[in-house]
Amino acid sequence: MLEIVESASAESVLAQAVGEQFTGKIALVSSFGTESAIMLHMISEIDRTVPVIFLDTGKLFPETLAYRDRLVAYLGLTDVRSVRPSGAQLAAWDPDGRLWEKDADLCCAIRKTNPLDAALEGFEAWITGRKRAQGGARSQLNLVETGPDGRTTVNPLAHWDDAMIEAYFQRHDLPRHPLQAQGYTSLGCATCTALPLGGDKRSGRWAGRDKTECGIHLPRRAAASMA
Repeated sequence: MLEIVESASAESVLAQAVGEQFTGKIALVSSFGTESAIMLHMISEIDRTVPVIFLDTGKLFPETLAYRDRLVAYLGLTDVRSVRPSGAQLAAWDPDGRLWEKDADLCCAIRKTNPLDAALEGFEAWITGRKRAQGGARSQLNLVETGPDGRTTVNPLAHWDDAMIEAYFQRHDLPRHPLQAQGYTSLGCATCTALPLGGDKRSGRWAGRDKTECGIHLPRRAAASMA
């Protein structure tokens, strides 16, 4: 596994992962959410050809799709892959598009986890923008981990706080997600995202449910049984 000291800067973690350890075998997975521009900008400064995987669940805010297109053009990213869920799985398990109301975990598996696993075929590692300050299961996040899918997961921003995030946006004059001005601090599918309820930034995700993660960072539900 990639050896990184805790004090390493995000840029050095990325440079080592992309340019030395996993050259040609690593991708950035980005939601194009309120803080995603930081990691996308860092990647653009190191290597604009690094694959960026975007999970287009079919339930996202239209503002997120527009922001994706704006950032891709602004940063000159050359390999952004918009990945959609399997039509067969949607037809079998979510024919009316309302599975999120009945089984949010299964909905996330079909619309996010399974498509991501397929998109990561052939890659040895992937990069996330997760941070300990986001709370919950992320509070013990390491800079480099072995993820539940068996691949190396690189989290260059693990130790970043709100002040560091804001400073980076201002220093590089990065575009903001249009919904940030309305008070959204963490964005996923429009069906399962509300304004934050107080506490951590992700409190508006799956509000009122015993759920804090979509599943891509958790043990897998078998895709084979969903064919």
